[in-house]
Amino acid sequence: MNNDKNKWLAGYGVISHSDETVARVENLVQILADKKLCNTNQAWQFFAAADRVASMGLWTTVHMTYAQQVYLDGRTMQAEDFKLVPEGHTGGALNIVPAYVGYLLANALSGKTRAWLMGQGHCVAAIDAVNVMTRNLEAEQKARYAFNDAGLSKLCQDFYSYEIGDNGKPVAPLGSHVNVFTAGGISEGGYLGFAGLQYVHMPLPEQELVSFLSDGAFEEQRGSDWAARWWRGEDTGLVMPIMIANGRRIDQRTTMSQSGGVHWFRDHLRLNGFAPIDIDGRDPAAFAWAIITMAFDLEQQHQEVLAGTREYPVRLPYAIAETIKGFGFPGAGTNAAHNLPLPKSCANDDESRELFNTGCQRLFVPQEELHKALATLNCHAAQHREEEKDHPLRKLKVPTPKIPVSQALTGNTSPMAAIDEWFVQFVKQNAHMRVRVGNPDEMRSNRMNKSLDYLKHRVTSPESGVAESLHGSVITALNEEAIVSAALANKQGINLAVTYEAFAVKMLGAMRQEAIFARHMLETGRDVNWLTVPILLSSHTWENGKNEQSHQDPTLCEAWLGEMADVAPVFFPFDANCAVALMRSLYQQTAKVAALVVPKNITPLHCTSEQARQAVQDGAIELLCDDAPEIQFLAIGAYQLSAVLKVAQELQQAGRRCSVVAVVEPGRFRIPRDERETEYVHSDTQVARIIPPVQTRLIVTHTHPEIMTGVLRRLDTGASHMHVLGYRNRGGTLNVRGMQQANGQSAPQIMQQANKMLNSLL
Repeated sequence: MNNDKNKWLAGYGVISHSDETVARVENLVQILADKKLCNTNQAWQFFAAADRVASMGLWTTVHMTYAQQVYLDGRTMQAEDFKLVPEGHTGGALNIVPAYVGYLLANALSGKTRAWLMGQGHCVAAIDAVNVMTRNLEAEQKARYAFNDAGLSKLCQDFYSYEIGDNGKPVAPLGSHVNVFTAGGISEGGYLGFAGLQYVHMPLPEQELVSFLSDGAFEEQRGSDWAARWWRGEDTGLVMPIMIANGRRIDQRTTMSQSGGVHWFRDHLRLNGFAPIDIDGRDPAAFAWAIITMAFDLEQQHQEVLAGTREYPVRLPYAIAETIKGFGFPGAGTNAAHNLPLPKSCANDDESRELFNTGCQRLFVPQEELHKALATLNCHAAQHREEEKDHPLRKLKVPTPKIPVSQALTGNTSPMAAIDEWFVQFVKQNAHMRVRVGNPDEMRSNRMNKSLDYLKHRVTSPESGVAESLHGSVITALNEEAIVSAALANKQGINLAVTYEAFAVKMLGAMRQEAIFARHMLETGRDVNWLTVPILLSSHTWENGKNEQSHQDPTLCEAWLGEMADVAPVFFPFDANCAVALMRSLYQQTAKVAALVVPKNITPLHCTSEQARQAVQDGAIELLCDDAPEIQFLAIGAYQLSAVLKVAQELQQAGRRCSVVAVVEPGRFRIPRDERETEYVHSDTQVARIIPPVQTRLIVTHTHPEIMTGVLRRLDTGASHMHVLGYRNRGGTLNVRGMQQANGQSAPQIMQQANKMLNSLL
């Protein structure tokens, strides 16, 4: 028998191979040889090497939690070698080690570098531990963490060091979650469940993506079981989801575990269009087998669809990697394994220190043997493929889109309808780019009729005469998290989300995760090439009165105003020309998740297309201006502007001098909070140019008044000279006029406040 095969069959340390895994691997090795992807001897060398890399990955991971000194000679650790206060999501990280090494193994076996995504971002120690050994590192980590005693000790000391620099940022190029310094990382994974919603929308054809998912995340975020409904091989690459089923949350078993465990989950997957397979979650070979086999299976199903012998939806392969939390180390399977599996700190507890040393002895790999294993797996140059840190979804290549010329609009029209008309032309001119429109409900109600008719709902059984198609680009589900994830995940294409403003708040976590990660990338000088994603908030607070106060909620735009303006801008287009100019501008930008509060009802045109372009460029525009105005109105929102203009015109007729400024992007006028935001917001000189200084200001805003008062603090002329009228939590079954009156924003009420302020000047 082949010596390399025997070496693998023997396992290593805590890693052993079940009879089922052995049979599967033997079959896979033959298939790879037949396909001329990997010869037999090389394959067995890869498998044996992976065992050793995984074992030492487990060893390094527990050191990151407990140790401040690392000794690659495997000596017994003494009290002074340990952190006084250990920290880490150790059990989950230990479960990721064989999964991630299995991913590396699959790439080596097939000669293809796949992308990876991890939903349980708090398990990042596993990724960092293995990457340091394989030297698959971003520049910052490579410079700081050499693969020797000193470098690994520094890695452990940096892990949860909490050290902060003079610039207010963490010093260490690693963290408690996946971040920009994590080689190959594309998502923080801090919000449990979003990876499960996004992976099926990520890769393009010819790309492959392995997604590590968690049973806790499945419990927390619904919608991941719809993935099989969305996958189409014509516009999407191969996806290989893998559930790390360890059966535990932080302090109790998962609902899945309590409901029947893997048996229940397997049945659930089948009912939802998946083809589940069980694998040993403790064995990197099992993961590699699953990744390659699932890819072969999904590609075969797609070929059958193209040949007409199969129909969509396919049975999406899905691996269930059953394991116990913290496998490979003392405390595995207990509640404690989630965080700190040992009873106490090894620095001052003899029992814990003995458990650590005993556990690590089973995981340790002598340096000569380890370096040989690492050299075997690091075969990228020989295979002429990129390192895992440079996988296709980390190094995005997004074409620059063609931007259609907008036609000047005349007459009253719906801003949403104007966006709809322009967006169809935009998509048509960029037919080479994949489109995802996230739509939780009633796209037609939000006036996106032409876009829906052209792009169509993606469904599995299209209904004749309805805007539905197997290959539609509109992802529709009554779940805001799922549909915004479809748009945010399609980073190599054109994206849009359309929703009722009141329900958009459920999108906040997914939006925030993307904006934060993008900004961290930009802060470290990295390219972020994905096109800006507009989130259209329509049927909004002021025009959705008929549906009671639950539908009258500006929370999302207010929360987004709290994020950093350079990556999370908020816009209030005041008419159709402004709305179209804004869309044209946003799709020429990258790395932003933009919230747009857009009326769907017909509203007056207040500016020309050229004025609209200027308003978008500056973030505001003065639409009415008398010399030496006694009062300046700032309107934020289309209905607010219409009311303000009416009041200003009446005041002019009464001989009062007025200025009216329509504010499109309030965040451009805020007090900046760091250097990047300083570059984005306007300087004092620019603010004075765009919004001429006056003593008396009346702001009428779409939002709660307190929110906009804070955002526009730079424009505040004092409590006796500035007043803000905003949403004051009044609503019910009302029309637009009723909503304005209930919240003190009708023209007569604005006039009353304006006269009060003007009279105070006398």
